[in-house]
Amino acid sequence: MASIRSAFRLNRRAALRAAAGLALSTPVLTALARPARAQSLDKLSFYTDWRAQAEHGGFYQAIAAGLYRKAGIECDLRQGGPSLNTTQLLLAGRVDMIMSGSFEAFNLVGIGAPFTTIAAIFQKDPQVLIAHPDSGVDSFEKLKGRTILIGSGGRVTYWPYLRQKYGLSDSQLQPYNFSLAPFLADKELVQQGFLTSEPFSIEQVLGKPPVVLLIADAGYSAYQTTIVISRKLASDKRDLIQRFVDATLEGWAQYLKGGPAIEAANALIKQANPEQTDDRIAYAIKVMNERGIVLSGDALTAGIGAMTAERWQSFYQSMVEVDVVPKGLDVAAAYSLDFVNKGIGKP
Repeated sequence: MASIRSAFRLNRRAALRAAAGLALSTPVLTALARPARAQSLDKLSFYTDWRAQAEHGGFYQAIAAGLYRKAGIECDLRQGGPSLNTTQLLLAGRVDMIMSGSFEAFNLVGIGAPFTTIAAIFQKDPQVLIAHPDSGVDSFEKLKGRTILIGSGGRVTYWPYLRQKYGLSDSQLQPYNFSLAPFLADKELVQQGFLTSEPFSIEQVLGKPPVVLLIADAGYSAYQTTIVISRKLASDKRDLIQRFVDATLEGWAQYLKGGPAIEAANALIKQANPEQTDDRIAYAIKVMNERGIVLSGDALTAGIGAMTAERWQSFYQSMVEVDVVPKGLDVAAAYSLDFVNKGIGKP
């Protein structure tokens, strides 16, 4: 049985792009403008899970629009990267909060670490399987018999779930080498990807969009782009953390609407990560909205960042059933509902 720790080390970002040779870059963005009220700002530091991009847009919007400052917070927003273990930085006390996902929450419970998830920005995990247009693969059921390129991370997280649900076989798998070249050269191949990234690049080459199967739509209910924090900080500075969460969720509500109001946030993203272009950012926002990555499920009624005990338990049980996580974890220790489900950003 694959361990949760292994699954995290090969998390969605590292598994998708670590071998692409991207240089590690971790510039820091801090909300420094003078606050609206005459008082010192409370400082909080936060690491994202990858280099700056639209998938982090709500955090950058909260800086650019002054939402953190309005809440009395100086937010030290730091980029993650392919060689940066943000969980270790969190455990060592070198950062207040990190961006993570359901699997790392289970891992932290498994090692008895006093940390918890306090919000889930992405209601749907954005990992996808991609097929050529007109290939006949337009559903998960049509994956039978197809060669599928999947990296190590996917093989110990979502693949066991898909394999069991759709009667697939490990014999279909071949390694994913983090290059689009094999896929582009063979119309029969299916490959892993990230909703906001690989499909955009493939469409640029093919001149038409590929088939994109969102793994979350198969019932794979992991939370992603979560906010993880120590239980002590959440308890000792509850008001501060609530202000941070509220400002972040409002930032996401603004960012998803697009338009001129988010130009400053996008400028910060492009400044921190020059690989991000206007067309790539626009595409990411478009597909996040179309596929309900942030606004779907419980978030439609409880607001952005929503979580429920039922969904945490259901996802955990689904992973136990396919031997991805061990039995007997205290799932309730993985999360806190104290700071979300307050209706911020709901349609």
